[in-house]
Amino acid sequence: MSLAEDTFISHLVELRDRLLRSLIAVVVAFALLGFWPTYGVIYDFLALPLIKTLPAGSKMIATGVITPFLIPLKVGLMGGFLLVLPYVLYQAWAFVAPGLYSHEKKLVLPLVISSTILFFIGVAFCYYFVFGQLFTFIAGFAPASITPAPDIEAYLSFVMTMFLAFGVAFEVPVAIIVLVRMGVVSIQQLRDFRGYFVVCASIAAAVVTPPDVVSMLALLVPMCLLYEAGIIAASLLSKVKAPEEKTDVTVGADPVAQQFAAVEKEQNSGGR
Repeated sequence: MSLAEDTFISHLVELRDRLLRSLIAVVVAFALLGFWPTYGVIYDFLALPLIKTLPAGSKMIATGVITPFLIPLKVGLMGGFLLVLPYVLYQAWAFVAPGLYSHEKKLVLPLVISSTILFFIGVAFCYYFVFGQLFTFIAGFAPASITPAPDIEAYLSFVMTMFLAFGVAFEVPVAIIVLVRMGVVSIQQLRDFRGYFVVCASIAAAVVTPPDVVSMLALLVPMCLLYEAGIIAASLLSKVKAPEEKTDVTVGADPVAQQFAAVEKEQNSGGR
């Protein structure tokens, strides 16, 4: 019991250390971005898809008293997080790595790189495609007698939610590969679960995205395609057998079981 408690506490300490490292990296990136007047530039870039659909001369407004001060800070934190995202993902994978076999540990670096790339692809897809289609679709329903004046705080919260939703959704192939490599699910089980995944993805897309068909389909279709891509990638990786796999199983076996096996082998040889 003491050993189990010590192991649990050591895991908590390591988790705390890695979370602190990730937080320090975000703060450092936030501070570096603050040396240049980039917060306002970043927000103007984020607001560009919406500004393009507003009537000529329309601008966004700030309804809160301290909103003009808080919004640049939130933009800086978001920019700092995206800037050090590879390091944050590495800390997450490094926390899991001690429980993996040596041939599974070799996947940590490729998974960190692929996770980062897929996350940024999801964010870019949301910004360059979804926002343009979504805001154009919404602007088409606005009556001519109304002049839209979106609040900057509400818009930033919407942008951060959408970026996170699409970034996480594009991590589906990585999640599938990890689950298959760890033996949680099999390729056949993933294929059988295909219909349920479409239903679950539809519900998630309906909850996360605004109540319109365009953004919902823009999230649902890539998730389904990435699910199929994850199955294909996992099946290809499962065919590649690591030469260290047998060695890992032997080394990671229970020493008591190894001792009993050695005694049994010695008795059998003596009987002969």
